[in-house]
Amino acid sequence: MDELFKTIRFDVQDQVGTLTLDNPTKRNALDLVMREEISRVVARVHSDQRIRALIITGANDHFCAGGDLRGIATAALDNAAWRQRMQNLHEWLRLLLTLDRPVIAAVDGAAAGAGFSLALSADFILVTPRTRFCMSFMKVGLVPDCGAFYTLPRIVGVQRARELMLSARDVDGAEALKLGIAMEMHEPAQLLPRAQALASSFVHASPTVVSIVKRALATPGPDLATLLELEASGQALAAGTQEHRVAVGRFLDKQPAPFQWPARS
Repeated sequence: MDELFKTIRFDVQDQVGTLTLDNPTKRNALDLVMREEISRVVARVHSDQRIRALIITGANDHFCAGGDLRGIATAALDNAAWRQRMQNLHEWLRLLLTLDRPVIAAVDGAAAGAGFSLALSADFILVTPRTRFCMSFMKVGLVPDCGAFYTLPRIVGVQRARELMLSARDVDGAEALKLGIAMEMHEPAQLLPRAQALASSFVHASPTVVSIVKRALATPGPDLATLLELEASGQALAAGTQEHRVAVGRFLDKQPAPFQWPARS
């Protein structure tokens, strides 16, 4: 770790970046300091192609309690200031949502409001039995933010997204699995090791292929012609990469593929 932060930790090991929300006095709430520090990390990951995957997790038995309501109340923002606050958030959120490498959220404990939305920005969400998601914005008279209008209905469908947003009810880890929000459930002690194992898989994956797959799936409602054109262009790019040539060579030589899910220990 080569940078000092107040509310988060960030380190890179074996080409995997791990962003840990760590502000115990606020249950890892996204106050202005944390948002600025996350923005620096996201910008670094975005520009550093040596980082092949990103894990987002929380310390202190919580993922993220959402926005900093005390800070919001004391700020007394007018309409223009609110818009500017959200636009500042969107600068790094857009980079995170369009990151051309896998993002894995390891979610233990509470993920409320913007914390739930932050988890939804990941490609893969891992949970524990004590995970609690909540689109809690209705409880404080605010609309869902941090990209939830985009991410949640794409995962659970419009009707279920509407229900979760308007009811502001809790969703535990088991229901998150059922709804497709979470990919896997693990005990708390195994959560981060599993996330690290999945992230390590992508160190040996073709970055070109990962980028194309993520871009294709992020396109909202493309028609068949657009997707087929993306498929043709993407396959042409992928076929010319060193990763493809090495993988085919190993297959023909009856050797294990370089990419394994999860990575070989």
